[in-house]
Formats: sequence, structure tokens, C-alpha cells
Amino acid sequence: MRVMFTAVPAKTIFQYMVPLAWALRAAGHEVVFASQPGFADVITSAGLTAVPVGRDRELRMVRSAEELEAERVGIPPPYDAFDDPEKATWEYLKPGMARAANLWHRYGNFPIIADLVEFARHWKPDLVVWEPLTFAGPVAARAAGAAHARLLFSVDVYGGVRTLYRRLNERQPPELRSDPMADWLAGYARKYGFDFTEDLLTGDFTVDQLPRSLQVEADGLSYVRMRYVPYGGPAVVPGWLREPPRRPRVGFTMGLSATETYSGYNVDVQDILDHLGELDVEVVATIAAAEQPKLRRVPPNTRVVSYVPWHALAPTCAAVVHHAGAATLATTALHPVPQLSLHYHFDQPTLARKLAAHGAGLEIHTTRATGPAVAGAVDRLLTEPSFTRRAHDLRDEMHALPSAAELVPHLEELTAKHR
Repeated sequence: MRVMFTAVPAKTIFQYMVPLAWALRAAGHEVVFASQPGFADVITSAGLTAVPVGRDRELRMVRSAEELEAERVGIPPPYDAFDDPEKATWEYLKPGMARAANLWHRYGNFPIIADLVEFARHWKPDLVVWEPLTFAGPVAARAAGAAHARLLFSVDVYGGVRTLYRRLNERQPPELRSDPMADWLAGYARKYGFDFTEDLLTGDFTVDQLPRSLQVEADGLSYVRMRYVPYGGPAVVPGWLREPPRRPRVGFTMGLSATETYSGYNVDVQDILDHLGELDVEVVATIAAAEQPKLRRVPPNTRVVSYVPWHALAPTCAAVVHHAGAATLATTALHPVPQLSLHYHFDQPTLARKLAAHGAGLEIHTTRATGPAVAGAVDRLLTEPSFTRRAHDLRDEMHALPSAAELVPHLEELTAKHR
């Protein structure tokens, strides 16, 4: 069959999709990846065939530095209703979703919809795989008669809030009901000759790469689980990583978005490294090159690197400290390694709490992530056996999920059902 992937031009989101694209290709299916023209080099660097569509544009309208910084804590509005019960109200979500539809989703998808539909009608895919921000994907799928699937890169924040919004909307008097996302996509449905249905917002089905113990499912949606496969782009394993550590190794990373999107780390890295330096451990800290000059000193037990493939580092560690990014957390969970999450952004607090509730790690919000607090938590992870036992259980749960290759036959069945 023919499979078209499509995504916003965000490297971190794209990387979640690569393993499934390659599994389908390795199984003999034709696979292409459509996105904005300026993203083609990222796609081809993964060995995939790029289809440039539309024109280049940022995902969201330009925001001030203050607005951007405000969004780094928690989930951007109105999707913050996902984990804040006080915001899970009609009064908050009705105007919030209208703003999101107009200033975010319309803005980011408009430049590619027409071209993507034209290509889909020409190429005639059987299945379209899209991530939760690329609503152009389901429009093109329906216009071309294809089945389509959402592929998650996180906890299902978007599906969860969509389900909540529909429930609240249905409770309103008919004259007060409003659904700007449905109205927007219904316009494209009419343009391309089909009716609006809810799958344009949540997919015929959803591919989820997290185990149940880490995910929050939305009511009424159909999920297909797949084991997360780490992919971080082209990488080289350094020679020193092939040498066994002489002391328990602790990996440290605060992710890429803190420096690539925002103004830097929101923890005191120096304070944390100083206190980890007092433990009888070996620390490997991945710190962006631009941030390294800010360090006043590096403890003797610490190796600072700009980048190391996390899937190569994690198995060598006795514990890790990270930002609770889904890719980092899931990669670590593939190995029986206890984790400390210093969370702050998007779904990181949710993932960190789920991980801690599972017993495979601890969590500290970055506002409380002092050097002593982090060192104390790491000491617990290294000395209390329950964390390692639960990390083994989480590893087993991860490995019980079907691999991308094992999922392919099921995707073939679902495609035949929905196309």
C-alpha cells in the first residue's frame, strides 16, 4: 500500500514518526513524507522521501518574548485545561479554543492544505499518518479516499481536550453552542466534496507510543499501541561510551527545547552539578554548547558534552536526571534505569507524575529543583532497590508492546477497514 506521512516542520515531532515510516517501508510499502519545503532536508537526512508542499511558515503567529516565555511552563492555553480542573470549563475553553483555532491551527495549516490535497489526489495514498497538529493530513486523506491515523508524540493532550470540549459544548443551549475547530474543518470538507466528521480532529484511529501506565487516554477514541523506538537523527557513539563506568553513572539532560526554542535552562545547572559532584558517582551531563560557557566550574566526577545519543547513554546509567520529555523518558524506560524528572513544560508534569506513581522514579518541579534536592533524590534512586524493581517492571511493559514492524500487519487491516 501507499502511505503518506505529514507533520509540522518541527524536528522533535518528526523524529517520533521516523521509526514507523521505516517499518512500513521495510515491509515493502511505498512511503513518502510531506511537509513544508524548508523541512525537506530534515526528512531526507532520515533516509525518507520528502514531498515539499505549500510554503514555509512558522507553526504559530509571531509571539512576543514574554508570551513565549510564559508558555514554557505547563501546557499552552487553552490545552492547559487538560491538567488544570479549574480551567476545564466552558467559560475558559470557548474563547480559548476560538483563539487556538484562528491564531494557531488555521495559521500553521493553511500554507500546505491545498498543495497537500492536490498531491494526495495525484499519488492516491491508502493511509495518511499525521501528528496532532497537522490537520491538513486528515483533510487530504478524506479528499483522496484514504484511511488516516494520528500518531502521538506526547500524552494525548489534544485528544483529551477535544473530548472535554465536545462534552461541554453539548451541555450548552443550542443557541450558545460553538465549535470553531469543527467549523474550520467543515469548510474544507465542503470544498473538497465530503462531510465533516469527528475523525478530522482525532483520526480514524490513534497510534500511541507510550504504555498505559504513562498515558492518559481520551474517552471514546480508538488507540493502537506501539513500542517507542528511539530516533534522534544522525548520531555518532563516542569512544568513551564503550568503556564501562568505574562508578555508578548518572546521566543528565534538560532537553533541546530549552535552548532551541526558549532562552535557556530554567534550572540552576551549576548548582545541580556541584551537588551531584559530592556523590560517589560518574556524571555525564549533556549541555548545549551555547550554555557551557555559563558554567563556572565542572566537578571532577563530571563529563560535560554537547550531545550524546541518549539511547546509547541510558543503558550504561544507574540513574538519570532529565526534563521528562516524552522521548527521553520513554528511551530511558526501555532499560531498567530509575529516573528523576525535573519537569516544567507541556506534558512533562503529567509524564513525571505518572512515572513517580508507577514507582520507577521521582519527580521535582523545576521551581523546587535545587542542587541539594536533586542530589538527595538521585541518592535515593541509587540506594533504594524499589526504584530499580519498578524500572524493570516499566521496561517489561514497554517491551510487551508491539514493535513498529510488528504493528504493520495491523495497520494494513485498519487501512482496509477505513479507506
